[in-house]
Amino acid sequence: MPAGNAFGWRYAVVSGVFAFLCLGGLARADDSDTWRDIETKYIFGFTTGSGIGIEGEKEFTTDTIGRFGKRDGRYTATETKYEFEFTPSQFVQIEFGALGSTHDIGTVADLDDRRQLAFSGGFGEFRYLALERTSNNPLSVTLAFEPTVRLIDETSGERVHNYEFETTLNADLELVRKRLFAGFNLLYEPEYTHTLLDETIRETKLGASAALSFRITPNVVIGGEVWYLRHYDDFALSAFTGDTVMLGPTLYVRFTPKMFMTAAWSTQIWGREVGAPFSLNLAEFQRNRAKLKFAVEF
Repeated sequence: MPAGNAFGWRYAVVSGVFAFLCLGGLARADDSDTWRDIETKYIFGFTTGSGIGIEGEKEFTTDTIGRFGKRDGRYTATETKYEFEFTPSQFVQIEFGALGSTHDIGTVADLDDRRQLAFSGGFGEFRYLALERTSNNPLSVTLAFEPTVRLIDETSGERVHNYEFETTLNADLELVRKRLFAGFNLLYEPEYTHTLLDETIRETKLGASAALSFRITPNVVIGGEVWYLRHYDDFALSAFTGDTVMLGPTLYVRFTPKMFMTAAWSTQIWGREVGAPFSLNLAEFQRNRAKLKFAVEF
């Protein structure tokens, strides 16, 4: 079987199974009346839901994102957030913490070989619930702002001074009460980097995502998401360098009333680099990425 057909066949099977589960869930939607509400922030993988938690709630989280594969050589990079989160009111959530990174790079074009583990910076995040879900309104929308300072470049592992200001719109829609949710993100992420060679780099990433998550038990949610990402070599969005589409499954498991996990995997299924004949964009993006998050609430 040709590679392209095999790829399509696998995703058709996954989609069919997911649709079967969703239809089964719709038939038993009344079961959800006995289930507690679920916070939607973490149920969509790389896509962030609109939930901001309960007023007065606090949380400690480790959130690791791994990036795997460039066009050649060996490439693995991770960044972990060690974050503290609290919700001072029913409409506001604040997070802050430190960053740690790892890099394992060998014989990758335009990147130096390195193996390292390092403290890489810090971040803060402010989330505002702009539209709250009610019994008459299934849509919820949150605005999020996340400034980040890095001492280690995410991609290369080089020492830099990097300043990033991620702005996102996080929305989700309750399609079936307490059972089936759709999530949507819009992303604007400008970055300024100053290297040890006295070079200045300005770049911007734009993105949009759509996700679907189905609650198969009160404590387990499965789903899938797709991301479209664009990269520019300036802040004015005039120097377009390439884009990509990433697709993959998601999983959310709540172990106890105060402890849960989120996991996700995305594979680049399409991409382009301006001025290059390649079928994927592995210059600005990676071949695969993974997410693993553990959280404890108190």
